[in-house]
Amino acid sequence: MHIPDAFIPLDQAIVYWIIVLPFIALSVRWARREMDDMKIPLLAALAAGIFAIQAMNLPIGMGTSGHMVGAVLAAIILGSPWAGVLLLTLVLSVQALGFADGGVTTLGANILNMGVISGFVGYYTFIGLKKVRLSMPVAAFGGAWLGLFISSIVCSLEMTLAGTFPLVPGLIMMGTYHAIIGVIGEGAITAIAVSAIAKARPDLLSQFSKEAVPA
Repeated sequence: MHIPDAFIPLDQAIVYWIIVLPFIALSVRWARREMDDMKIPLLAALAAGIFAIQAMNLPIGMGTSGHMVGAVLAAIILGSPWAGVLLLTLVLSVQALGFADGGVTTLGANILNMGVISGFVGYYTFIGLKKVRLSMPVAAFGGAWLGLFISSIVCSLEMTLAGTFPLVPGLIMMGTYHAIIGVIGEGAITAIAVSAIAKARPDLLSQFSKEAVPA
């Protein structure tokens, strides 16, 4: 799902940067307000883990790959979708600038897809499923799966607008692969991790129902 530089024209890439920059600024504001001595090491551990799981790329075709994202996992554990935005901004920036994984000009689009869209869709899906009294692992699975799937669809639409992908084949290819990855990877790993943390350290998940908009 990492979009390379050549896949989106510069003028469109700038638009995605303009859209995502306020989200990045608000995620930094959230971190300054909410991060404490307990959460900072957790944030670092999640960043390292997300960086590692994103290294497992599955070739899809048309020069793209499919992989897990991790924004929903970070959002659930840290109690806010802004955590997903912040972590994915850090991880994707290191990947683009240090490892040439994803483009630099398209970094805004990649953060928008994997940090903002995946994180917000997945986190609030998780909240909604919890409110209808589904178990935490099931809610985490549903949120992680939907967040990944929707972000892959948006990614396809962006590349269709750029003239890189034909619309229908692109949607089918990206949607199908990420629907599968969402089940066997993103959804399952998120559910297992959240369930394990809920049993070992339930205090870490106590903030998932709080309002998640920076003041």
